[in-house]
Amino acid sequence: MGAEAEHPQLPPPPSSLRTSKEAAPAVLGLQLSALIDHVARVDWSLLDRIPGDRGGSQQVSIEELNHILTEVNAHILPSRNDLTPITTIAGGSVANTIRGLSAGFGISTGIIGACGDDNQGILFVNNMSFSGVDLTRLRAKKGHTAQCACLVDASGNRTMRPCLSTAVKLQANEFRNEDFKGSKWLVVRYAQQNMEQIIEAIRIAKQEGLSVSLDLASFEMVRDYRPKLIALLETGNIDLCFANEDEARELIGGSLAYDPEEAIAFLGKYCKWAVVTLASKGCIAKHGKQVVHVPAIGESNAVDATGAGDLFASGFLYGLVKGLPLEECCKVGACSGGSVIRALGGEVRPENWQWMYKQMHAKGLLVPD
Repeated sequence: MGAEAEHPQLPPPPSSLRTSKEAAPAVLGLQLSALIDHVARVDWSLLDRIPGDRGGSQQVSIEELNHILTEVNAHILPSRNDLTPITTIAGGSVANTIRGLSAGFGISTGIIGACGDDNQGILFVNNMSFSGVDLTRLRAKKGHTAQCACLVDASGNRTMRPCLSTAVKLQANEFRNEDFKGSKWLVVRYAQQNMEQIIEAIRIAKQEGLSVSLDLASFEMVRDYRPKLIALLETGNIDLCFANEDEARELIGGSLAYDPEEAIAFLGKYCKWAVVTLASKGCIAKHGKQVVHVPAIGESNAVDATGAGDLFASGFLYGLVKGLPLEECCKVGACSGGSVIRALGGEVRPENWQWMYKQMHAKGLLVPD
């Protein structure tokens, strides 16, 4: 399932070689390690045999990843609607969000991070550059590119098993002010193991006048490292925070009977904008004293939930960049989140972008040029 390429191509040169005439991307994504997703529809028996909670995201070793990918071939579900049962593609939450912004919404984006000099690194570069993402802040390093097994059950729910331990990574001392200068937003994903880099990137972003968007990553990450997350929120440097319902539940204590309104109020104490996505129930969002509820779109045609939250963030950020009101930001997010779940993997297919534009037009939303 690994990616192959005959003619290796390194990423474009780093930002220090850019000319001053080049406009900075409106939205930057911080993904310290480039990542390749191996997305497959599998039966329950495989999910029952791999370590960790079903439906969550838990890191594995390269040996465990290779074992999972081998097992996947024996547990692939028959594809439907002529969809490919396995998709290998550039991945990671931040990459999904900025690729969606660029490819589907026409917003200029760039990625800050590092990729390996292996076949997976080549695939990441080619896929992201094809989608129009600026890669001049992506450093090429000798070593491996991160990979993740994304296992999707018959109901479209996904279980993630990333392998990051052997991957090349951008370090905190490699950030440069010119990487951030002139951009409007920095998109960040919470990760305890990357706190040094996250804090430094946010420090420089704020120095350069950027707003910061934070995704809470996974319920395991929130549950296991909640104090550090709260400390990060308390800095006041997070302008926008996205959480799904499981992450929101862990954020306010882990009770099964939690109220999303309580979670949104909690996040609203620290962030200008706060969003809790609620899967088939849509989302709840807060900005200042305003709170809105918006229903989901396209849920009945869900094939794979991979990237649903990431693409919701694409649409919501598009709305903020364009100056749309809170409810319209949520509606655009619901349209883009609904577009990605119509096929396997975290990248929206061209026909599903067209589906999204039709949904936006029907709802009177600002359709991208």
